[in-house]
Amino acid sequence: MTASKENGCAGGPLKGLRVVDLTSVVFGPYATQIMADMGAEVIKVEPPEGDNTRWITEGPVPGMGGIYVNVNRGKRGLMLDLRQEQDRDVLRRLIATADVFIHSMRGSAIRKLGFDYEAVRAIRPDIIYTNCYGYSRRGPEGDKPAYDDTIQAECGIPHVQGLMNGEPGYVATIMADKVAGLHALYATMMALYHRERTGGRGAGEGQEVEVTMFEAMTSFMLVEHANGAMFTPPTTPAHYHRAVEPNRRPYRTKGGHVAALVYNDKHWNAFVESVQPEWARGELGDAFSTLEKRARQIGRVYALLGETFLTRTTQEWLDTLRGLHIPCAPLRSTDALFDNAHLNAIGFFEEVETQQGPVRFPGVPTWFSATPGKVRGPAPTLGQDNEAVLGELAPEAPSVAPAIAVDSK
Repeated sequence: MTASKENGCAGGPLKGLRVVDLTSVVFGPYATQIMADMGAEVIKVEPPEGDNTRWITEGPVPGMGGIYVNVNRGKRGLMLDLRQEQDRDVLRRLIATADVFIHSMRGSAIRKLGFDYEAVRAIRPDIIYTNCYGYSRRGPEGDKPAYDDTIQAECGIPHVQGLMNGEPGYVATIMADKVAGLHALYATMMALYHRERTGGRGAGEGQEVEVTMFEAMTSFMLVEHANGAMFTPPTTPAHYHRAVEPNRRPYRTKGGHVAALVYNDKHWNAFVESVQPEWARGELGDAFSTLEKRARQIGRVYALLGETFLTRTTQEWLDTLRGLHIPCAPLRSTDALFDNAHLNAIGFFEEVETQQGPVRFPGVPTWFSATPGKVRGPAPTLGQDNEAVLGELAPEAPSVAPAIAVDSK
């Protein structure tokens, strides 16, 4: 099964939208993956060497690694060498048919190729042109390269991890890429909504959009970590003390761990009454009587809870806590998600047949009653749809370098 124009556009709230995608790695491709899931026709344009994510994780054949296959599912694949004028001409012809142009090149690089906003707008005046950058062009770091690790460092993640763990560290997921990708998605959709309000396709107002990893992650981190530092004068350092408390971790039990949040007054009082009634009396009863008081000494609260959770098994605690309607969960591995009873009951994973065999994709996490999203197909091999896309543009479209076949042996 290969991606096609038909399966790339069938159904979904973005049906009929054409996206020219010059993004790579995860930031931009994650945004356009969601667009494809929601019915947009996404044409992924890659250089002859391909997107780096083809090679950095494992897959059944070379050039089709897991990250690449996941964030580029349902897209059409076009290989162009934009150092060549004939291939730049193909891209111009494609832009003329598009609603969205999205890229993740540095500003100087995209200008050098001749595809900055002014050049693209001259081809398609109502285009939504989304830049995916590391840092805003309006600041001194505007043309600086950025990766998830460096942006995590810039926005304070290793710092707050150090407050919790005693040693700075990255979080074990490429958070900056994915958060920025979600920002790129909603920003592009907002610009499209504005175009619809001002006349729609062909008549509405297009615009340039800039989405940056550093600014997106700074906003994301400061939702809670701004805390009292927002005020003048500051009332606290810029961190949320409960989030960085060293005792904030899954509770160790007899033979395992459990995650639980015995936090608000309702949950606290239920836990104390059922499990530790002596905490309602004397000094502890007064010190822990309200959420406000507990929040001011959250480390002490976590430490006492930690000692208590050692007294029962994980399953005993899950039974107790669920009976008290206190939020709790067992610890799961990422492998275990593929056999999760809840996810399987709702059909979250979608199996797609590909040239490399069946692939079980994490599905669409949002639900629409009238225009549901779905995994539209596999990720494209490098240059997979060159012939088809060129045939759609115009009979006289210049030829480009032939598609590179991925060895499936």
